[in-house]
Amino acid sequence: MAEALILDSEAVNALAHAAERGKLAHRARAIATVAFERRALVRIPAPVLAEVCRGPRFDAAVHRLIGERGIGVVDLTRSIAQRAGALLAKAKLSSAHAIDAFVVATALEFETAVIATGDQADMQRLAARFRTVKVFEI
Repeated sequence: MAEALILDSEAVNALAHAAERGKLAHRARAIATVAFERRALVRIPAPVLAEVCRGPRFDAAVHRLIGERGIGVVDLTRSIAQRAGALLAKAKLSSAHAIDAFVVATALEFETAVIATGDQADMQRLAARFRTVKVFEI
């Protein structure tokens, strides 16, 4: 297993559309730079793409990001989906938070992981029990 940086939708948007995201882009780039320096894997959970892909005009930047410096997509598997459901139940959150739960469940697939997020409160609530997952707000 490896160390990973997991990007949520806000982090993906900040990196893909940096010119429009200002401080968020700066923070997201700083977190990503540290991950690259540490040779950590940088991954986007597949369900996050549902939040960030909005047609060719916007998708091109996301596709460039995915190909950049080894940033990859983690497919949604049955085990990740089931773990996400269990996380939602434990945190007493509705399915409106499913994408956040998929992000945390994906992070748990790695030995250690950092989640770069624009929604620290919900991510922290979902990941609070796991010492191997850290949540950084961009």
